[in-house]
Amino acid sequence: MKTVRSTLLILAAAMILAACQSDRSETMVLLDEKISKVEISTSNGLGGMNEEVLLYFQDKDSLSFFETAITTARKQPGKVDFTEPDYDVMVEYEPNNEGDLPAHGIHLWLGDEGHNSTFVYIGDDAVYHATPEITKKLRGLILSEG
Repeated sequence: MKTVRSTLLILAAAMILAACQSDRSETMVLLDEKISKVEISTSNGLGGMNEEVLLYFQDKDSLSFFETAITTARKQPGKVDFTEPDYDVMVEYEPNNEGDLPAHGIHLWLGDEGHNSTFVYIGDDAVYHATPEITKKLRGLILSEG
């Protein structure tokens, strides 16, 4: 009887841990390097980067915010299957001892006030959502500057 109860208790604990683990969704990643600049351009569509820069950010606070916005965006089930992105975001890094580092190109669908924004790595089809709070700050930065 004691063995059955112990087994059931262990099984219940394992199920609770598994449920907690499955709730954690994957987030976007950037290089573990210092960001030097974030460039924003109006997107020309999926798969490419519009190199005609609309605005850019190099100040510490903006760079920190963009890093947080991107690295806290959570992966969603499914693949990209919607309209053209609003913006292209290019994250550039400071060169290290070995030279220039590759940049990250990301498509951005800027959400309306109170809604999620969507990020997708250029050339990928995994969808990541940023929170409404992040959207509010993104709208403030991009729309006030652009």
